[in-house]
Amino acid sequence: MSDKVKIGFVLLSNTQNAIPSTRIVVLNMLPYLRSAGFDPHVVFEPATSTKTPDVSGLAEKIKAGNFQVVVLQKVFGDSVLELARELKQAGIKTVFAICDFVNPAMCDATDATIVVTDYLKSLYPKEQQHKVSVVHDGVERPALHKTDWGTHTGSSAKPLNAVLVTSAALDRLPLLGRPPSWLKVTIVGRYSPSGARLRRWREHQWAMAAKSGLVERWRFLRFLADGRIACEAWGADSVYQAMQRADIGIIPIEVDPVRDPTGEWKVKSENRLTLKMAMGLPVVATPIPSYEPVVEQGINGFLARSTEEWLRHLSALRDPALRMSVGQQARQTALTRYSMDRQAEKLIAVLQGVVGRQPGAVASAEQARA
Repeated sequence: MSDKVKIGFVLLSNTQNAIPSTRIVVLNMLPYLRSAGFDPHVVFEPATSTKTPDVSGLAEKIKAGNFQVVVLQKVFGDSVLELARELKQAGIKTVFAICDFVNPAMCDATDATIVVTDYLKSLYPKEQQHKVSVVHDGVERPALHKTDWGTHTGSSAKPLNAVLVTSAALDRLPLLGRPPSWLKVTIVGRYSPSGARLRRWREHQWAMAAKSGLVERWRFLRFLADGRIACEAWGADSVYQAMQRADIGIIPIEVDPVRDPTGEWKVKSENRLTLKMAMGLPVVATPIPSYEPVVEQGINGFLARSTEEWLRHLSALRDPALRMSVGQQARQTALTRYSMDRQAEKLIAVLQGVVGRQPGAVASAEQARA
């Protein structure tokens, strides 16, 4: 009889078209789990990404498969809550992982909850704190990084290039509005490929139709016409290519309660920050709870609260020597604190605690993939 712990995963997205959350939290971790004595299986994956799937009937399949623990990856809702209760009655442990929002009901229904930042953990009720652990998003492709920070200082004729990676299709440059004359900004987001002109044109039409008033429409037209702002489609490889071409990383986040009444910016993970830092990019970012513990001001990055601070820090990074020193320190920080190896250790420790196993050595990335 195998002494491996059989673990099932209920996924947020399909493995054939996995969104970053599923890839980082589950798929990247599978080799580490196998090396640590777990036998992982995907027991549910939706056809399209959904946080509230219908998992009715899944409990019987899990019980028949003799699973010892089930990880619910960023899914919730009545059907998932019922699944957690059924599994608990059957003696099967459950873990709610990894969530970038606060859900006390799921925390209560499961044996452990994993969140991506210390700030998110602090938002759970005091009586649930003992059930909540922090596992950060691990750096996915550490071998890719900058080796040349250039010697130019930026001008209108030869601007520096800043990259902004987002999951949205931005129709304006947050906070800055327009880049200074010596800077070009590449936004990598949810856009159609540049070659798909008809799709791009339709996207622009839809965005324009959603604008209210002449002022908003005029701002959007200026955004589209600005030769120093380029919008590129996100791709698993192209996003890294865009970062390698860049001189500076930027993460401008609007914390205006009018533009963002939900305050979602408060619970964002540090993933977009560490993604750029691991590439060796010097980053200027809006201070949010997950970024503030990572950035050492002026050493491995910059936090900017006002437009004036943004322009001052960006201007400082026109110095090639500063770009290189901050970029190198940024990469060292990201690889030391947020490597996949280190996050795998944390995840495995949580799972071992849930099933009552003694912790063992966790393989390195190379060993796990061997």
